[in-house]
Amino acid sequence: MKTLSKKDFLNNSFLIYGAGKSGLSTLKFLNKDKVDLFDDNKLSLKNFRKKAISKKKILKKEYDYIILSPGIDKKRCSLKSFLKKNEKKIITDLDIFYLFNKKNISITITGTNGKSTVSKIIFDIIKKEKKDVRLVGNFGLPILSESKISLKTIFVIEASSYQLEYSKFFRSKFNLILNISTDHLERHGNLNNYINAKLKIFKNTSSKDYGFIDYDKKILKRISKFKNNFICKIIKKKSFHDKISKVSNPYFKTQGSHKNLVFIFKLFDYFKVKKGNILKVINNFKGLKFRQQIIFRKNNLVIINDSKATSFSSSEDIIKQHKNIFWVVGGIPKKGDRFLLNKNYYKFLNAYIYGNNLNFFKNQFRKKISYQTFPNLDKATKKALTDIKKNKYTKNKTLLFSPSAASFDMFKNFEVRGEKFNNIIKRFRKNLI
Repeated sequence: MKTLSKKDFLNNSFLIYGAGKSGLSTLKFLNKDKVDLFDDNKLSLKNFRKKAISKKKILKKEYDYIILSPGIDKKRCSLKSFLKKNEKKIITDLDIFYLFNKKNISITITGTNGKSTVSKIIFDIIKKEKKDVRLVGNFGLPILSESKISLKTIFVIEASSYQLEYSKFFRSKFNLILNISTDHLERHGNLNNYINAKLKIFKNTSSKDYGFIDYDKKILKRISKFKNNFICKIIKKKSFHDKISKVSNPYFKTQGSHKNLVFIFKLFDYFKVKKGNILKVINNFKGLKFRQQIIFRKNNLVIINDSKATSFSSSEDIIKQHKNIFWVVGGIPKKGDRFLLNKNYYKFLNAYIYGNNLNFFKNQFRKKISYQTFPNLDKATKKALTDIKKNKYTKNKTLLFSPSAASFDMFKNFEVRGEKFNNIIKRFRKNLI
């Protein structure tokens, strides 16, 4: 699909599928008559009756472009036959963003773990240089919601596999794939499809663009298949040992977080900023809400809210950092996910499993770690706190809420789940001091 001029593009007719943040920001951005809005959930459309359209009417119409929101799975939605028939017309808000901001510098970050943290640090470093920089995409504001943009505006974009999967002509100057591990297989079907979705970040790159890639064989063997040329930089942690050694922030303790920092150092070899500002921002970084967030520290006890963790691989990173862990875990597990953490990484690890998928977690933990089961988050957390209090002679205890699973069995999203955990801790806070 060839990219158009802005004027030609806006003369087309559009169907926006999905009335979430992404879809609604696209609707506002296009702001024209020939735009219809559809969502499988009719309640999402109640405030947009002038733009809302029924499935019956959609099937009778022809559209030039179908803009798919990231949350729509074209294989499992109510319009799956319609989408299959109109596959070539499907685009995303990433594509529209590129069409209207081709001349701006953009830095796009994807990967399984650490995208949001890396995106925020890159944003903070550029902001410290007093440059006009925006943080958009999967983390931050929807990519089409920004205003007052000039040619000097720099975009830091966190892109998920869901966003990249359907993109057609999106292109970015700097492209980072931090890491790849089993994730989102309920959407992509298998690891191969998931990797291919991530690699679409390079689909439209040119010899003037940069790709920063983890030294991972399953990624590297696929890169050679891309006919498009780009400047490829393979990330190896050992080559940046001197810079990592200067990182004093205890937030970055593990090998995984160190490697993600290497991406940042490498990026700024090509995107010029003051070197001192890079370390200042990293060492002052406080972390992101619900992402390995310390919410309590006193009397040999640390409580961590890692509600964002939706797979074992993301939880394993924080487990490696702490001792004597009372681990609250549960939710809807990712397809194909496995608990594979080597016993050498933990001495004391007790799991408090909650929710509707107890058997899955029991099967993963059996003969590996001790566990107890509970119907909900309240009871699991309360029992973990009771056991912590009983273990009064154990030093350096950690209550870790890192669910390793999606939240949708009991909560709207990971943010609501994280707030629920915080409220539980507040109720029992007096007993902790």
